[in-house]
Amino acid sequence: MDEDLTPPHAARPRVVLGVCGGIAAYKAVEVCRLLVDAGVHVTPVLTAEASRFVGAVTFSALASEPALSSLWDEGSPIPHTRLGQSADLIVVVPATAHFLARAAAGLADDLLTATLLATRAPVLVCPAMHTEMWEHPSVRENLATLERRGVGIVPPAVGHLAGGDSGEGRLADPAVIVSRALAVLGAAPRDLAGLRVVVSAGGTREALDPVRFLTNRSSGKQGHAMAEAAARRGAQVTLVTSSGLPLSSDVRPAICRIDVESAADMEAALMEPGREADVVIMAAAVADFRPKVSADRKLSKEDGVPELVLEPTPDILTGLVARRRPGQVLVGFAAETNDVVARGRKKLRRKGVDMLVVNDVSAPGAGFDHDTNAVTILEADGSTTEIALTSKDAVANAVLDRVMAHQSENRSPL
Repeated sequence: MDEDLTPPHAARPRVVLGVCGGIAAYKAVEVCRLLVDAGVHVTPVLTAEASRFVGAVTFSALASEPALSSLWDEGSPIPHTRLGQSADLIVVVPATAHFLARAAAGLADDLLTATLLATRAPVLVCPAMHTEMWEHPSVRENLATLERRGVGIVPPAVGHLAGGDSGEGRLADPAVIVSRALAVLGAAPRDLAGLRVVVSAGGTREALDPVRFLTNRSSGKQGHAMAEAAARRGAQVTLVTSSGLPLSSDVRPAICRIDVESAADMEAALMEPGREADVVIMAAAVADFRPKVSADRKLSKEDGVPELVLEPTPDILTGLVARRRPGQVLVGFAAETNDVVARGRKKLRRKGVDMLVVNDVSAPGAGFDHDTNAVTILEADGSTTEIALTSKDAVANAVLDRVMAHQSENRSPL
């Protein structure tokens, strides 16, 4: 038998991991490790500024080949061309404001930017910077330019930043970045292909008058993560949302988005897709009550304190259960602050859903407006799955794993 001369990485997707000079560069080490663990061939490319924050030796030890940083590599006179042509994906972690400006301008003054110009592979950039920089018009314009050219953006999270302050601009969780990268590479599971999945997200707004409304603290992040994870796993997704959050560029075309405001709007929008869906995931925080009468003009303080009479909003989940078709999987969400599991089990029985995802929104790092969550998945057969604090993307995939288990049980034998 002839000796197999195929290089060990030949069947593995190849990723160029660009690392720029920001404090979040240390998190690129974890991205590197996770990609390698997922079977990806990783070539790190560090800018000169990146080496001020993390050493090339660290990446060389973890990656599939030694880290590179120079256009003037004696072993390869055109390293940017070799990297650009062989890459299946380029991921930049962190993408600093300086890097975004150079990439948008089409500069090629170091190995990383030259590689970007020398590739036809997809590119993902993961911005990280202070809030003031992230919100600056020039940064937004550079991002818009890159996105128009087809570059994928993994948006930053809200949280603690270098220097002790907090705000938007924190690098996305490494697990989220890797999940996006694997989806682009086609290495993520496509086990939801052929399924129609409907997801609701966000907190509804119930009008008091044309200016004021009753609402809750839901940001819609978990619901949007559910919709995006389902799309990346191959589902045909309809997202009914009251949140203004944008969808990630790589899944935006695959998701039918319906924007709503009130509970009544959401109920109406869910009627038809909910009836046809294979899976319905009610992640929205629908208001329990609404004003019985909404004023048609702004209420004035001069008229005194208004008498506010409330009435219950429609129970959307109960209605979906009543209209469910055979084999349809229904998932509810419940935000609690005490006796979480006990209250969740009562709600699971009362609603008649297949699964109820409950969480303690008063727990640190979990619940409303965080990029992380910790949940318990309760199922009608009595089983329980605990998901410790992790990214909302990881929570979404854990829920979808349980959905697929129900789908397998519902399939008729051949």
